Amino acid sequence: MTTHEFTYTDLRRRSGWVANRWLALPVVLAGTFMVVLDFFIVNVALPSMQSELGASDSAIEWVVAGYALNSAVFVILAGRVGDRFGRRRAFSLGLALFTLASAACGAAATPTELVIARLIQGVAAALLTPNVLSIIGVLYTGSDRLRALSVYGTAMGLAAVGGQLIGGVLIAVDPAGLGWRSCFLINLPVGVAALALAPRVIPESREPSSPRLDKLGTVLATAAVTAVVLPLLEGRQHGWPLWTWLSFAAAPALLGGLVIWERGLARRGGEPLLDVGLFAHRSFSAGLLTQLCFWAGQASFFVVLALYLQVGRGLHPLPAGLVFTILAGAYVVASMRAPALSARYGRAVIGVGALVLASGHGLLLAAVSGIGVGGDLAALVPGLLLVGAGMGLVLAPLASTILQSLEPERAGAASGMLTTMQNVGNALGVAISGAIFFGALHSGYARAFELALAELAVLLVGVAALTRLLPGRA
Repeated sequence: MTTHEFTYTDLRRRSGWVANRWLALPVVLAGTFMVVLDFFIVNVALPSMQSELGASDSAIEWVVAGYALNSAVFVILAGRVGDRFGRRRAFSLGLALFTLASAACGAAATPTELVIARLIQGVAAALLTPNVLSIIGVLYTGSDRLRALSVYGTAMGLAAVGGQLIGGVLIAVDPAGLGWRSCFLINLPVGVAALALAPRVIPESREPSSPRLDKLGTVLATAAVTAVVLPLLEGRQHGWPLWTWLSFAAAPALLGGLVIWERGLARRGGEPLLDVGLFAHRSFSAGLLTQLCFWAGQASFFVVLALYLQVGRGLHPLPAGLVFTILAGAYVVASMRAPALSARYGRAVIGVGALVLASGHGLLLAAVSGIGVGGDLAALVPGLLLVGAGMGLVLAPLASTILQSLEPERAGAASGMLTTMQNVGNALGVAISGAIFFGALHSGYARAFELALAELAVLLVGVAALTRLLPGRA
């Protein structure tokens, strides 16, 4: 009997836990759903936020990138916190913090208040994400675990696919005159209900022998990522002053310091934040770079598409959200087929998916160059379909392909690093594409969107080339 099984049975017997452990699943998935939803729902609300709050372009980028940035740098540490101090405790803390931060976002009166609340949401998201997976791993085994993880993936997909549409509906319905604020305040009843149920349906579990937290590693990782993202978000608006270049120059030194510290900590028998031994696997190192580059094109695309549709073309949030559903439908269909195709053709599916995605950006670029900001929206449909299909072909098999060459006992550490790369990619992508998009707005929204699409297409061609370094078929 494992420690986790003993903990669950013992606590249930002594403390009156409900006998049906499946009741815990919707509660933990409520946290996952909110985390993913808030990453995507905000896109259709960005123009309304900017108009009402008088926010600058960089503030709008921070609303998206800041959330991803804090999720990235704290997610591995948060998993260790759950192991050491209790997974339900960490989950509940993250859920409470996320709910309070959502209320603060909805009540923000200035761009600064909104950005700070989003940064706190990012920390809360980092607390939630790894501990949801840990709780699922504790409660379910065998076929039950596969079923639970399948439901987990479905919840993430529904939140991602439906985020823009849900946001568009909320802003269109405008409950109580809240406008874009309702996109954040919708989290409150869900968060409060999940918090009330968590102590009754989720047993506490922890790893008694879990290592001490790597505080210095976390500080160095945070500083390194911030040193790159901060000047990208603020530099253009301030004319690229000296501090931006000094910040860029400091990033490699901070990364080098992180690697030296992590290696030294491992040699001393400590537990580093990052398993630097994983970098000895060339395919895994290439996989991390592939993960970073792929996700750098995801959040950024949704942001610039939303701005083109709503500010450039003047669409209301609901019609703009409906445009996103074209992409979402193609994504769902492709993602359902991707696992079987990946099992048969291996990494080639990811490479083809990246090229399909790049082709979609190319078709969108050609369409926008023809219709500008006033032509028929139907011209965008072919490109959107290819973008959605390409995302589905890449996203579904990417993580499993990268992980398949590693020893099973290292899968947890590797998964945490992949999640970190995903969020770092989102933050960097928004910063880079935002700099290109906002820097070209003097030529109009159509031209700015075209340049951003060109950058994203080139990035995806690079992803396709990197897939040649990934593990082959298992």
